[in-house]
Amino acid sequence: MARWDRVAAVMALGLAICLAGCARARGGGSAGATPTVTGVTTTGASDYTASLVSGGLTRTYLVHLPPAASAGRPLPLLLALHGRLGDGKGDAALTGFDAVADHYGFIVIYPDGYQRSWADGRGTSPADKAGVDDVAFLGALLDQIEAHQKVDAKRVYVAGMSNGGFMTERLGCDLAKRFAAFAIVAANVDQALAARCAPTHTLPALLIHGSLDPLVPAAGGPLEGEPVLSTVATVSRWASLAGCAPTPATTTLPTVVADGTSVQRATYTGCHSGVQVVYYDVVGGGHCWPDGLQYLPKAIIGVTSHNLDASATIWRFFASYHL
Repeated sequence: MARWDRVAAVMALGLAICLAGCARARGGGSAGATPTVTGVTTTGASDYTASLVSGGLTRTYLVHLPPAASAGRPLPLLLALHGRLGDGKGDAALTGFDAVADHYGFIVIYPDGYQRSWADGRGTSPADKAGVDDVAFLGALLDQIEAHQKVDAKRVYVAGMSNGGFMTERLGCDLAKRFAAFAIVAANVDQALAARCAPTHTLPALLIHGSLDPLVPAAGGPLEGEPVLSTVATVSRWASLAGCAPTPATTTLPTVVADGTSVQRATYTGCHSGVQVVYYDVVGGGHCWPDGLQYLPKAIIGVTSHNLDASATIWRFFASYHL
């Protein structure tokens, strides 16, 4: 616990410095939409911030509308959840999802966690300790967005990293009815959630994990005092919940950048409703978003692989599924 606190303090400083100077340019094309929700601050022609009250707390989020929004047709929506000590703006910079959204034509929502954390159910985050109900908040957020933007409610997805990844898995168990698929990066599943999880429908899942992640070890075990499954067991659990065949097909992806990493893909098929569960093992990778920002030194979080474009890979996976 003490080690995590030290790492967290360094991460907070590093994220503040990095995101102040490293943020990627955000889209500026007109999306033809005027936000009407309360608490809106326009940050660009296709971006705005907004708020809602949930559980007595004012919660904020960032919206990115792609140029395709100007056509007025319902678009898919991606809910992107930041990691511990992050926020929505930082997650947009880390992942580069805006550019992917502009290319493929989907809306991205970047919510802000309570005290830069999510109540993922493990009881270890500030949000969990404060009794915040983030399942209710994120459900209400989807309701608000769908009331004010043209959203294809059958094509809503969620992806998160680290604490946001743990929260994504909780949503996959407790709010599955709202999502067509989910993706997690640098997160395993805690034992208690794995044991009780019973999604309301078969969920396609994509998982990405660095084999040398120093903060959420691939081997699993106690994490801030709470037991979590290994990455392999996490993938196996989601494949089991989806009714997949137990043995995946494996492929080694081409190495395109000599950064000390390689990527192996395991694909589970034979699942219910024709879905898939896919696992990308980033061999040599750290607690990072592949092809995203190296937001802290390698000595702290490990290596960011550039042999996998996580954001584009996640979206291409999502695009195959709808409710």
